[in-house]
Amino acid sequence: MKPKVYIETTVVSYQTGRFSRDMVIAGHQQSTRSFWELLGESLDPFVSALVLKEASGGDPTVATKRLEAIEDFPVLASSVEAVNLAEALMTTKCVPREYPDDALHIAIASTTGMDYIVTWNFSHINNPFTIGRIRHTVEEAGYICPEIVSPEAFLGEET
Repeated sequence: MKPKVYIETTVVSYQTGRFSRDMVIAGHQQSTRSFWELLGESLDPFVSALVLKEASGGDPTVATKRLEAIEDFPVLASSVEAVNLAEALMTTKCVPREYPDDALHIAIASTTGMDYIVTWNFSHINNPFTIGRIRHTVEEAGYICPEIVSPEAFLGEET
């Protein structure tokens, strides 16, 4: 059985974005494109209705590219359980209350049994200072916390 991966919106944006001149961003874009090749073959990708909402924002031409990139991925719905877990993640200060969607990404992935959350969001999701608290809060709520990683983790590029 292939691992189930929740693809957070930042990954979709890096996959479909125009190559950046910034070397760090360009490296992340390349890693994302290499990771994308594993989807379906080695990994079962999922997105949520929240990812679709976020991906559809902004410039209509760019939004169309983002939505086309994920159109074949199963879409996970939010639930009362996910909303409650997102609230717990904010109450325990794992995710700042000003970023409820970041908490909801974690909560949807956790309540639907994803093995991984793949994200470039190092501020509020893939943050080494909060991952332990996120895991604790998710497990206290009775769920198994997915591993939170960047696309590079699947390529052996992270140290």
